[in-house]
Amino acid sequence: MIHQANYKFLASEPGPKVITEAVKLYGTREIVGKQHSAEILYWAKELGMEKTYTNDEIPWCGLFIAIVVKRAGFNPVVNPLWARNWANFGTPQKVAMLGDILVFTRPGGGGHVGLYVGEDATCYHVLGGNQSNMTNTTRILKSRCIAIRRCPWRVAQPANVRVIQLSANGKISENEA
Repeated sequence: MIHQANYKFLASEPGPKVITEAVKLYGTREIVGKQHSAEILYWAKELGMEKTYTNDEIPWCGLFIAIVVKRAGFNPVVNPLWARNWANFGTPQKVAMLGDILVFTRPGGGGHVGLYVGEDATCYHVLGGNQSNMTNTTRILKSRCIAIRRCPWRVAQPANVRVIQLSANGKISENEA
């Protein structure tokens, strides 16, 4: 269930399937410390990555996108835990729209990956995993985005794939962990 007021509209979006699958996982939390989220570890098992992904202290934004993409009927990228590898998924785009995969740089190196659900003048609104140790939606500066990728639709792009303008409410994420 989506608790953030700005994003409740996502619960009634009919597609794209990556969004409907991601919404089902909204609110999933990592367990900080020696215990680990059974749900997040199950995603790794479902993806055949349980030997590589052994605890939720390992960054899991790429794991979240991989499970959403798989459940939506697409093949995840090779080594999906490396967020920047998602720059190789689907087809490149110049304009982000609902359900697109956004790849970001992170301060100090590395990357982050999530799904476009909207934007304001300076930020993309990103539904992703491992954002404050959970699956939620946060604002990330557009200037940090290094790739916009669209799912490789087999038949036709869903009719509701579009640019979504949102108000600039909420803090801007500086470190998605």
